[in-house]
Amino acid sequence: MSLRFDEKGKFFTEFVSKEAVQVIIQTPTNHISGNIHIRPNERLRDAINEAEIFLAVTDATIYDLRQKEQYRCNFLALNREHIIWILPYDQVISDKG
Repeated sequence: MSLRFDEKGKFFTEFVSKEAVQVIIQTPTNHISGNIHIRPNERLRDAINEAEIFLAVTDATIYDLRQKEQYRCNFLALNREHIIWILPYDQVISDKG
């Protein structure tokens, strides 16, 4: 990792600090449970509205529409155009399990 300083002593690194937010994502054909990583003090909405085509999801579990597990993976690149909705897991009030 490189570290740079400007003339005022402010330092810059290549490392970007992010926090994992556990989410549930609905697509037209699947339900995905995993983590999206956002910058501290950034809203989830800001992270999902970025211009990049793909959204990185880590520790993902992919289910079919009948809730049958299809895949598990450490990393998933999800095309943002396929997202119907995203629910932060800490906002779930009821889980029918």
